Amino acid sequence: MQIKCIFEQRNILAESPLWHPHEQALYWIDIPKCELHKLVLNSNQHQSWQMPMEIGCIGLHHKGGLIATLRTGFAHVELPNGKITMLNEPIKNRDDVMFNDGKCDRRGRFWAGTKDVKEEQPLGSIYCLAKDNVCYEITKGFTVSNGIAWSPDNKIMYLCDSPTGHIYQYDFAANSGTISNQQIFATVPTNAGFPDGLTVDSEGCLWSAHWNGWRITRYQPDGRIDLIIPMPVPHVTSCCFGGSDLQTLYVTSAGRGLSSAELAQAPQAGYLFAIKTSIRGMVEPAYGIST
Repeated sequence: MQIKCIFEQRNILAESPLWHPHEQALYWIDIPKCELHKLVLNSNQHQSWQMPMEIGCIGLHHKGGLIATLRTGFAHVELPNGKITMLNEPIKNRDDVMFNDGKCDRRGRFWAGTKDVKEEQPLGSIYCLAKDNVCYEITKGFTVSNGIAWSPDNKIMYLCDSPTGHIYQYDFAANSGTISNQQIFATVPTNAGFPDGLTVDSEGCLWSAHWNGWRITRYQPDGRIDLIIPMPVPHVTSCCFGGSDLQTLYVTSAGRGLSSAELAQAPQAGYLFAIKTSIRGMVEPAYGIST
């Protein structure tokens, strides 16, 4: 597969790539820089917005703009003006944890997890923002929660706790928005980095970005490795499908934590990439709308 660099500016920690099918544009964030980015692929037009605090993840919002997590909670980001409206802040008064990765399920709920700011203790929880902006704590005990995704049949939810190396799977009850029966779906060996962002394709396979692993792995639904894509950067952070045919895998990466010598070995660290595949992804649902 050919890997093409599509954005040659170094992000400190690019995450949460999101394809907007109506705009034919890719959105992503740079967490420590508190930035939201947009790239229109056909014209290569780039825009960015400054957020008031760290931004952990983004999704489509049924009223337009984006649903997002900022450091303390859930927010609606109006676009193109960038106006922020906080919807629910479950950890507003805590400084030991912050929101990290998340996604919208197909019933219009937005799920996001928190992480220990020091990335040492299992202080993080998984929250679900219902369509009425009411927030529920679903489960807890994560050090760095990452990479929420759902199987095409809506029966399985996937979730990482990056420092453990585990990708978990849960039985998912779409009607009630509850999870049960936690099992280890896959474990990333220490020499392959740590599991970060996830996406699921239309065939039910899971694509996992590896932090400090120089790769993306495609897992079959039974957890077996189907494909490994070597990447030109060590800190591969997340991926999503997009393009007019949903057959392009867009990949974010990070330049954070790399020495000058390591950056010399990986000069594209922190850039964005596109990989044309023969596999079709799935359109990400919007918060507030059932699909």
